[in-house]
Amino acid sequence: MLLLLFFLGNTVAPGKPAPVGETPTAPSVLSTTEVITKFKSGIDTQRLQVITQLENSVVRGDVHNQQVHVYHQLASYWMDTLHNEIIGAYYTGEGAKLENSEKNLTFAAHLLLGNMMSATDASMQKWLATQAKELFDKALIINPANDSTKIGIGVCYMFGNISESPMQGILAIKQIADKDSNNLYAQMMLGLGGIQSQQYDKAAERFLTVLRKQPGNIEAILDLAGTYERMGNKAEAVKWYENALNYIQVPQARKEIEERIKSLQ
Repeated sequence: MLLLLFFLGNTVAPGKPAPVGETPTAPSVLSTTEVITKFKSGIDTQRLQVITQLENSVVRGDVHNQQVHVYHQLASYWMDTLHNEIIGAYYTGEGAKLENSEKNLTFAAHLLLGNMMSATDASMQKWLATQAKELFDKALIINPANDSTKIGIGVCYMFGNISESPMQGILAIKQIADKDSNNLYAQMMLGLGGIQSQQYDKAAERFLTVLRKQPGNIEAILDLAGTYERMGNKAEAVKWYENALNYIQVPQARKEIEERIKSLQ
């Protein structure tokens, strides 16, 4: 998934990113019903019947606890049986709202956030960001001191097309990084923000900060190599792509990086 995000992803793949200062064309708004219906369209009749039975299984009585249980069942079925992390995370989040569980709220939110970062459809990206932000917001009410949650909200603003001012997200994350330079999650997200805004020098500094603490962080290595490539610094790009090969064993991924290296030499 990491390599797919790097080579094909909407936010970090080589190419010209949309500058933060510019207002992108607003993507169409998807409803949750539309998203679920879309994913249901490729499911066979037998499995659709299981989903329908679960969706309609809440009856009179202790409706709250029944609903929580059904949401957990739906999350498990979508995630484990249908291998659909997006809808599985959505139902995990719905259950977490009823439970008022910070742990489950942030777990589901980060799953949605990860899928948002790799989404290529702007409308789906916006839906994922909207859902993730709602969960992060509720988790922050429970624990206002959770910096990871604050960063998650900032990432939604930066990359989710939910605001006309992505800088709102960058500034929120920067406050955390300025307070604690060892918050590597904040450093990584600011690095990606630097790529998006074409401030490549600043992006490289962020990734190098991460790598000084975590020399084997493959995501930071690949992002740094890609940043140098965008800057036209081929020697440094090759250096860091070659470094990445020390940590990647998947043959197809190695081949992709080796071909990238050859194209730069």
